[in-house]
Amino acid sequence: MPMLTMTMFTTLDGVVQAPGGAGEDPSGGFAHEGWLVPFFDADMGAFIDGIFGRAAAFLLGRRTYDIFAAHWPNVTDPADPVAAKLNTLPKHVVSRTLETASWRGTSIVRDLAHVPALAARYDGELQVHGSAALGHSLLQAGLVDELHLLTFPVVLGAGKRLFAGGELASRFSLHTTRATSTGAILSTYVRDGAPSLGTFMLPT
Repeated sequence: MPMLTMTMFTTLDGVVQAPGGAGEDPSGGFAHEGWLVPFFDADMGAFIDGIFGRAAAFLLGRRTYDIFAAHWPNVTDPADPVAAKLNTLPKHVVSRTLETASWRGTSIVRDLAHVPALAARYDGELQVHGSAALGHSLLQAGLVDELHLLTFPVVLGAGKRLFAGGELASRFSLHTTRATSTGAILSTYVRDGAPSLGTFMLPT
C-alpha cells in the first residue's frame, strides 16, 4: 500500500535541527549540533533499522540529501540495513536549485505538488528522514500518512522546529510507543483525519 512516512528526531521543546553532529546545520548560530548522539543506544538502532527495512523509496530535502550523499555511498557493507537501502533504492530530492544529483538512483523533484503521484508509484513506504523544512511543508499540505517521532530528554531553547505553525489541522492515532535505555521515547503516529472537538463546559 502506498504511504508517505516521516521520521524525525526532536528534543522535548521541539527542536529538530542538527541532531547528528558538527557541521550538519549551524545556521542561525545554532550551538548544539550533535545533541542526539549521547542518547543513541541499541533500542534506537533497532527501531531505525526496522523503519529502513520497510522502505520502498526515499524523499529528502536538499540539506539532508547532501549530508547523506556525502556519507552513505562510502558505506559498502551489504549487511548494513541503512546503507543497503539508501544505496540501492530510488531517492528523490526536493530542490528548485539543484542541477544534477550524482548519487545513483536519485531524481530531482521541483514541486511538492508532484509528491502524491510520486508516493503512488511505490507499493510501500516513501520515506522522509530528517529534512525538517521539507517535513514542515509536507505537514502543511497534509501529505504525511505516518509519523515516527523520536523524542529525546533534552531541552535546547533554540533551533529549527518541525511544528513551526501553519500545519494542516490533523488528528493522529498513536500506533506504537516505547522507551529506550537512555530515556528517549520512540512513537509512531498514523494520520486519522481532522481533529475531533468537544467541550468540558456544561450548558447554563
